[in-house]
Amino acid sequence: MSTTGRRAATFCLLLILALIGQASYVQVFQARELDDNPANQRETIQRYAQPRGNILVGAEPVTGSAPTGGRYAYKRTYTDGPAYAAVTGYSSQTYGNTQIEGVDDSLLSGTDTRLASWALWDAIARRQNPGGDVHTTLSKAAQQAALKGLGGQTGAVAAIEPATGRILALASTPSYDPGSFAGSSSADQDAWNRLQADRNQPMLNRALRQIYPPGSTFKVVTAAAALANGVVTDINAPTGAPYPFVMPGTTTALVNDTTACDAPGQSLDRAMVLSCNSVLGWLGTQVGLERMTATAAAFGFNDAKLDIPVRAARSNFDTEMNASQVALSSIGQYDTAATPLVMAMVAAGVANDGKVMHPQLVDRLTRSDGTDVQVMEPAVYRQALTPAVARQVRQLMTDVVENGTGRNARIAGATVGGKTGTAQQGVDNSGIPYAWFVSWAAPSGSTGVPPVAVAVVIADSGATDVTGGGLAAPIARSVMQAVLNGG
Repeated sequence: MSTTGRRAATFCLLLILALIGQASYVQVFQARELDDNPANQRETIQRYAQPRGNILVGAEPVTGSAPTGGRYAYKRTYTDGPAYAAVTGYSSQTYGNTQIEGVDDSLLSGTDTRLASWALWDAIARRQNPGGDVHTTLSKAAQQAALKGLGGQTGAVAAIEPATGRILALASTPSYDPGSFAGSSSADQDAWNRLQADRNQPMLNRALRQIYPPGSTFKVVTAAAALANGVVTDINAPTGAPYPFVMPGTTTALVNDTTACDAPGQSLDRAMVLSCNSVLGWLGTQVGLERMTATAAAFGFNDAKLDIPVRAARSNFDTEMNASQVALSSIGQYDTAATPLVMAMVAAGVANDGKVMHPQLVDRLTRSDGTDVQVMEPAVYRQALTPAVARQVRQLMTDVVENGTGRNARIAGATVGGKTGTAQQGVDNSGIPYAWFVSWAAPSGSTGVPPVAVAVVIADSGATDVTGGGLAAPIARSVMQAVLNGG
């Protein structure tokens, strides 16, 4: 071979080696960066190349997939989007995934390795498995009752099966249709922009992601703490609470909403039936900050990682307060704030002999052929109270419904326990109050764990007379009735 030929061959070899080196660098060292590059449409195109797995309520899917005829072959559809948006979240070709659609995205899209029978071969062949299904714990009847009760009001409902932690209803209003922006067209973008600009915040999940001052519903926690720590031993005996109760370090008396509370030494039972601020505030100071904080935490407060599997917002009970702030916090004021989910956990824990179960929204994950990928088992969150203390708190809540502010929650043929709350908010309490009700119900004469516990909050109803007993209790009653009827 001539010198010129050898030089040409050497140059070509160097070019080939350079190309191999560059290709190796791109495929090995830059692979993740290129995969994550927003301009890379390959994964998105593949994600929507087949129908997405479904989210089910009972045996019925509440989601679907529809062919688009475009670059993204399929887009997500919802059979009754607004009714289940607080549970499903959305899956959008443009705006991503949230709630169950986000947490279980890999299963629903078919990329979860647990779906493959031959995972290595599927990876080599780039074979996409059919999307799996997510079976929720929801009761369709309870969810429908919650939505009907909320109607056009701004609010939320969370209902739990106390013995297992299964979430039976999770509703937030106003709601939205996640199918309205599931695609990538200009119409989808317009729908998204309208929702983002809506002052009523329909995309806010008020059941999981919004905290509200719980008002007097928090007195259930305070009563439990007082009984658990021996501050009160007999719910019908005088507590020793003074009247007026001037909060420690101040000249301010804690006032009551009814003059029936304006007497010293009220029993805990009477104080709960009448919802006496002075008694429960004083009891909170007797329990003390540390023990109040521990009891609140046992029911789910101050947990920043409460996953169901969707993460809930952190409910708050301050860990650093003076005595007067403890008094206010013990009646659900000051900085105390909770999601409806956590207040449902309070009612459920009391109903379940003091054992708070970890709330769960997903029952099981399956392949497209129905075989199980994962089955969720009930798990204990905390033992908040002893069974004996829980029985006493249940009696207090039963008396509230039978003789006090919770009468609107009574159900024929059932034992119902509850607690109302009307939480002031705004500067100088000038805002519209929040109406709360927390409760549980069981068939009359039943000795087992009540099958349902509920928390309801109404943030804005348009009503001028706002009370937990008037606005929230009837909604809780309808949800409990739906479960008791076998829903």
